[in-house]
Amino acid sequence: MNRALLGSSLLVACLSIACGGSNQPAATATTATSTGDGEAQAERGAKLYAEHCARCHGASGEGGRKAPPVVGKEALPLDPRPEQKYRKNQFHTALDVAQFVVKTMPPDKPGSVSETEYWDILAFDLKANGVPVAGKRIDAESAAGIVLH
Repeated sequence: MNRALLGSSLLVACLSIACGGSNQPAATATTATSTGDGEAQAERGAKLYAEHCARCHGASGEGGRKAPPVVGKEALPLDPRPEQKYRKNQFHTALDVAQFVVKTMPPDKPGSVSETEYWDILAFDLKANGVPVAGKRIDAESAAGIVLH
């Protein structure tokens, strides 16, 4: 995996994700698994992103007035931006993003997206940022190994 690509352009996540809290957002979030491989997850995640995340993070993840970008070179920097209301922790791995998102997104209804749906959205965001997802399930185990910074 290309760390420069990840560091300069990654994500989430909706893990759409985006805008932290402790390292353990939800007891089940660290043991979650989704059915299918990352490509299938990303396809489902694209639809979920449009439904739950695009209104704040933009149709293409470009960010907007309400939320930072989750796709492109400005997406998910290591340190939270000073103006960010929700995010306070660093994003070293995709799991850090997932844990943040499960606790805080969407901001008007945190936790309203199912565990499987959060992983699907993360797969979509990873793929949108050029991270290969084919052939692997995006879950807590694999996300811990996806180094962003």
